[in-house]
Amino acid sequence: MTVLDRPAVSAPGPSAPRRGAGLLLQWWRRLTAMRTAIILLFLLALAAVPGSLLPQRSLSQNNVTQYFADNPTLAPILDRLYLFDVFSSPWFAAVYLLLFVSLIGCVLPRALEHARALRAAPPRAPRHLLRLPDSGELRSTLPPAEALDVVEEELRVRRFRVVRRSADTAGASGGEVSAEKGYLKETGNLLFHLSLVALLLGLAGGKLWGYEGSILVTEGQGFCNSFQQYDTYSAGPLVDSGDLSPVCVDLEDFRAEYEEDLTASSFTADIRYGGPGEEGRATTIGVNDPLRIDGDRIYVTGHGFSPTFAVTLPDGREYTDLSVPFLPSDQTTLASQGALKLPDVGTGSDDQLALEGFFAPTGVVQGGILTSIDPRPLDPQVAIVLYEGYLGLDSGIPQSVYSLDATQIDRGSLERVGAANLEVGESVELPDGTSVAFTGFREFAALQFSHDPGQLWVLGSAVSLLVGLLGMLLVRRERVFARVGAPSGDGGTVLTVASLMRGSGESAPRFAALSDELGTVLAARADSARSRTSASEVPPRES
Repeated sequence: MTVLDRPAVSAPGPSAPRRGAGLLLQWWRRLTAMRTAIILLFLLALAAVPGSLLPQRSLSQNNVTQYFADNPTLAPILDRLYLFDVFSSPWFAAVYLLLFVSLIGCVLPRALEHARALRAAPPRAPRHLLRLPDSGELRSTLPPAEALDVVEEELRVRRFRVVRRSADTAGASGGEVSAEKGYLKETGNLLFHLSLVALLLGLAGGKLWGYEGSILVTEGQGFCNSFQQYDTYSAGPLVDSGDLSPVCVDLEDFRAEYEEDLTASSFTADIRYGGPGEEGRATTIGVNDPLRIDGDRIYVTGHGFSPTFAVTLPDGREYTDLSVPFLPSDQTTLASQGALKLPDVGTGSDDQLALEGFFAPTGVVQGGILTSIDPRPLDPQVAIVLYEGYLGLDSGIPQSVYSLDATQIDRGSLERVGAANLEVGESVELPDGTSVAFTGFREFAALQFSHDPGQLWVLGSAVSLLVGLLGMLLVRRERVFARVGAPSGDGGTVLTVASLMRGSGESAPRFAALSDELGTVLAARADSARSRTSASEVPPRES
């Protein structure tokens, strides 16, 4: 008879849905591993480095524009990589979200496991205690039960959680004691990571519902909390203009003090704040002393000068107290540059007046060029260049309020009609009879209005994170086991003692100290027992 071999039939493999589920579970375990969370945290810190090295649009559009002008080849490449918008870029958000998911998936199961461990009794002693790294034997003349009583009492004094098991339950000849302490180490570990999650939530909430705006306010002027009034502002995607706090601020006085080397020592601003239409409350703020009101903060971030001018037209009309902030171009001497645009002084759109100026708080003319040698206004002077023509303010093209549009000058729409260096009280007369006088100056403060609803959440998370870190680093997790062994030849009790420790520090010295303490207490208890026995055996004396 001929037997034909059957072809081998392989076992059916897992179905496609099961393979997909297994792959997803594998990736989820990798994502929620603590090693992955640490790597993502490092990547988040690394991703934030460009945000501190390169100018960011959310902080200063002017600095970004200047970077493009200084680096015309490199800047567009960096812009395509979102390096001028690091903290709102897709890749930064991806790292942020992955870290958030990884921490939650890693910490929450551990927190549940830790909660179960807190309610569970210390584990049984290992079968071979003498195989543990820190172990030894103690001999005592006490009975096994009394010897274990001594060990249990001493461990409770040392704040161990102690469980005593009988010989039948423990499977030992005379019973055993299991003790454990140091649960705060794991509690601190979990608190640290949960606080990190809360910190990320607080930062995300501040970015989503927070906003800030910056504005230059001259003495005697003010502003209300509105995006339309700020020079620059940034707001979270969930912020609407109607969500802004109804606060108005007036700058009454500004003072700057300097050291002998002309470095600024303090900036203080006297302000009055309140709701729209209210009289307001007076207070003083500084650089490191902001005004805090219901989650809002108002900072002083800088200062400068606003020169004042007076214009007299040929027909006798006068415009006085014309002022605009001049932006400092030199932070050491506060030499400043700015522009004043006067579209309403002429009779038509083609005879408007404007001036570009250089303000020196302490001016010195060297070779016909005005410069400043001191940030204090000891001898204020201004160098101005005057233009007449069409300013283009109604063309619909946005312009800076701090400088003239160079294209208007290049096209000839603005024609230079005069220039002069002026001290306070001096004036210059234009060919058409218009007189421009430098009448003085006022100081301005750079104010920043910030609203961050997550700041208290972030503060609390940072404090709890520090507490968790201290607990994680300083607390030791320790287990101690004691078992009654076979009786010694002299009828005494042999105790096998061992410990396991996890945490900072050497374990051997701590175990040696514990063993010595237990031996001393056992010996003292045995001596006390012998003394009581001897006293009970002494016959009473006859009277």
